[in-house]
Amino acid sequence: MKKINTLLIGSVMLASCTAKQEKEQLPNIVFILADDLGYGDLSCYGQKKFSTPNIDRLAAEGMLFTQHYTGCTVSAPSRSSLMTGLHTGHTPIRGNKEWDTEGQWPLKSESVTIAELLKLKGYETGAFGKWGLGFIGTEGDPNRQGFDEFYGYNCQRLAHNYYPDHLWHNSEKVTLSENDMGKSGAYSPDLIHKAALEFLKKNRNNPFFLFYPTTIPHAELFAKEDYMKKFRGNYDPEKIFKGVDDGPSFRTGAYGSQPEAHAAFAAMVTQLDDYVGDLMKNLRKLGLDKNTIVIFASDNGPHLEGGADPDFFDSNGPLKGYKRDVYEGGIRTPLLVSWPGKVQPGTRSEHISAFWDFMPTFAEIAGIDSLPQTDGISMLPELLGKEQKKHDFLYWEFHEGGGRVAVRMNDWKAVKPDIEKIPHGPTELYDLKTDIGETLNIAAEHRDIVHIMDSLIELSHVKSDDFPFSCEAADKKHEIK
Repeated sequence: MKKINTLLIGSVMLASCTAKQEKEQLPNIVFILADDLGYGDLSCYGQKKFSTPNIDRLAAEGMLFTQHYTGCTVSAPSRSSLMTGLHTGHTPIRGNKEWDTEGQWPLKSESVTIAELLKLKGYETGAFGKWGLGFIGTEGDPNRQGFDEFYGYNCQRLAHNYYPDHLWHNSEKVTLSENDMGKSGAYSPDLIHKAALEFLKKNRNNPFFLFYPTTIPHAELFAKEDYMKKFRGNYDPEKIFKGVDDGPSFRTGAYGSQPEAHAAFAAMVTQLDDYVGDLMKNLRKLGLDKNTIVIFASDNGPHLEGGADPDFFDSNGPLKGYKRDVYEGGIRTPLLVSWPGKVQPGTRSEHISAFWDFMPTFAEIAGIDSLPQTDGISMLPELLGKEQKKHDFLYWEFHEGGGRVAVRMNDWKAVKPDIEKIPHGPTELYDLKTDIGETLNIAAEHRDIVHIMDSLIELSHVKSDDFPFSCEAADKKHEIK
């Protein structure tokens, strides 16, 4: 693990001396990451058109967060922020940038991930689902970023399709002949779920970190027929999506046709809910549930692709915006944490948290004192009902659609759209305490706050050769929008 600095090497040596009894007492960590699930897509967050009883049970047995944020508003940078404990002004991957042939831009060799950190304390680590942080053999390969086992899609573009011609098991390309010639014989979420359950069984006698980044409910909107039957005809008039069903783009990222997009979306989230229920059942069956932390989150807000209709389902609840926005609807997402005997059942937290907080949280839980650079704050006190340190501010940047940045400081929220085109352009300002929907831009009335927010943007952005744009603050004649 050449990338770990001298400080962390000391932790490795310390970890090697840890007593067997202490190792056995370390809690297992299961992190379930939904794909493009909105703030309002779970019934415990207000969804009315279908229910998610298994996921809701995590809330009933643990803590529901009302002000939790993803790392970014699209997949790859959000996952980079989660894995590295750095916001998108610092984390290496800041956009969905393709790697030649297959996969996305890789994490750097010097990046330190949550998986690498937990391995210092003897955790077995596995990732099952969608990776998107570096193709096989690059420095971003999950096996080179601390994961003992990986199964699923390396490439998030290919993960758009639910009947792919291959998945990856570590460095082995697993061909799915059942899907040859346009057939739909092997449904990838089932295969991924089965592999995740096998990881539980195989590592039940060791502390483990199971990272389960499912592809559901991202487009394409394909659910199995037994789930479609439950919802077909319930959401008329249906939304019809005409996609790509043959030719060179078929199952290489383009979305397939879906004549029943409403039913398919409800069916997919219900499938996800059943996967969660099955995972919890297996934890109980293996006697692991009492010593396992289960986290459920989403990588960004609801999408508008492949026939998805977030307005029909009120997928972003009271929030403005969708995936690719840095308004609340693009970055504020569900977070549920269940930890028997530690987290008080049925609690709700208004603590303002973000993806980069998980690295210091897991480190504190595992007893790791020496951390790499992080923008995060451990949430362990909040989980245990103790006094919790708060962030001075949170920061996001997005390197597509003209470039967008956002800052949250207490209840103030600033947004700068089109920063690549207009780096010194207007800043929007909202008061989330009174305007959670970001409907009223009050920048003109609070010029002092706007200038503070612009300074925080300039402070937070470290220039990247791979993902370049300037976030320099405007001058004293800054325009107020």
